[in-house]
Amino acid sequence: MRIFVTGATGFVGSHLVSNLLAEGHDVWTLYHAATSQNDSVAHERLHPIAGDLLDLAGLTDTLAEAAPDVIYHLAGQAYPGKSWHNVARTIAINTGGTANLLEAAVAFGKPRTVVVTSAEIYGQIRPNQLPITHRSIPKPRHPYGVSKHAAGQLVRVFADRYELPVVEARPFNHIGPNQALGFVVTDFASQVAKIKLGLCAPKMLVGNLSAERDFTDVRDVVRAYQLLAEMGEAGEAYIICSGHAVSISTILNILLEINQVNVEVEYDPARMRPSDIPVLFGSYEKIQREVGWEPTIHLRQTLRDVSAEWVAKLAAENTN
Repeated sequence: MRIFVTGATGFVGSHLVSNLLAEGHDVWTLYHAATSQNDSVAHERLHPIAGDLLDLAGLTDTLAEAAPDVIYHLAGQAYPGKSWHNVARTIAINTGGTANLLEAAVAFGKPRTVVVTSAEIYGQIRPNQLPITHRSIPKPRHPYGVSKHAAGQLVRVFADRYELPVVEARPFNHIGPNQALGFVVTDFASQVAKIKLGLCAPKMLVGNLSAERDFTDVRDVVRAYQLLAEMGEAGEAYIICSGHAVSISTILNILLEINQVNVEVEYDPARMRPSDIPVLFGSYEKIQREVGWEPTIHLRQTLRDVSAEWVAKLAAENTN
């Protein structure tokens, strides 16, 4: 098949593109020269195209060139905290960019489309409202959440008005190989790897370890997107998650156990950000029922893979 992917150079996008190429598909990717890294490995079936989500005419021309059977829309401003610094731009990229892509898809020929939003749209959740399901009411509490919720509403509007075969994917936290620093698992894994290799003292400064979150392996998430592209019902939203919560302290303890290191853990007041949502997890019942997806990669395996990646990377960087 011919497939078009936005956000292809990001964490999830890179895994998705690797899957698609391995399966023999021809893949066109949209990259934004100012914000994306067009550093994909050269491949005869990979076709990067420079473009901008805010350029409707350009997107329409790009889709005409790619002529895709399927579109995966992963691109956008991806950080809730950052969304407060430029609210209008976050809305423009995440909501306006999605609107442009859907308009271009309608103009081109209505290929099957997966729009990725976020579980961040649900906002403040009380314990008695867990797990989050497709029936839970979104109440976003930051501009990022608003932008993604609006993008999801556009999915329903375009499916209804134009009969565009588009679905919404709402992933919870996803982790795995190739994730950048700045996220709890990669930050912990990199620190533990340094300690294991003797590159720093066996001491870790940590923040709030009591929060519990729902983590899914990125490779399972990508598989969910592909199943939704194939079998998801137009206009519908699907939650992608593990179905249970894991404490941040458990993540750290597993990483220490995997690497067989002992460390002194010190709580750093500067890193302590008390969570107003102590526990958060979702239900994947709908996506399991409708397309047959469920997570298959155990958390321990994910952490083992991430840890091995960081040990190998740091060892190579520090080899004379």
